[in-house]
Amino acid sequence: MDRRLLWFLGLLLPVMLWSYHAPHDRFTWWLESVPAVAGTILIVAFQRKFPLSSLLLVLIWLHCVILVVGGHYTYAQVPLGEWAKGWFGWTRNNYDKLGHFAQGFVPAILARELLVRTSPLAGPPRSRWLGFLVVCVCLAFSAFYELVEWFTAVTSGDAATDFLGTQGDPWDTQTDMLMALIGASVSLLVLSRWHDRALAALMRRQEKNP
Repeated sequence: MDRRLLWFLGLLLPVMLWSYHAPHDRFTWWLESVPAVAGTILIVAFQRKFPLSSLLLVLIWLHCVILVVGGHYTYAQVPLGEWAKGWFGWTRNNYDKLGHFAQGFVPAILARELLVRTSPLAGPPRSRWLGFLVVCVCLAFSAFYELVEWFTAVTSGDAATDFLGTQGDPWDTQTDMLMALIGASVSLLVLSRWHDRALAALMRRQEKNP
């Protein structure tokens, strides 16, 4: 197994086990943590056929930690958010906004990596569309996630209250999507060149170890 993947699993699994142990609500834990669990399984399953760049692995690890911490406490009760609430004078726990920022920030690099490696968008003249389409993918994913939240609330009733985490904010869905948009845009602006170097390093590694 790729040494990078061993580091990824070795640093993530203890956090997942901690999160799974005695969470605030087991049903909410699964709702919040399923993307992290499923993503980890897919990364392991496809590690030989489609290994990911080191930068993307680090970002996915960070996103998984954000998800499982939220799953353990529920987003509305994460201590970090409560601390920030008191420090900045907010009226709500905004840890969920961090989660939705990450929902744009990390998938932006994932979408970029998939498009660069599997489509003609990597090279000119179509490369000018790459960033635009990456942001579109992230917004589509954010909208889909909001639909999942809505469907869960409709089918589960009060059991999905912690999963929704609106905290009485009537504009929670819209601000969640705005945070994903900001996250995706910032990610592309800050990490695109770094990502290109990470992809080049991955290609060299694959050439040495076909």
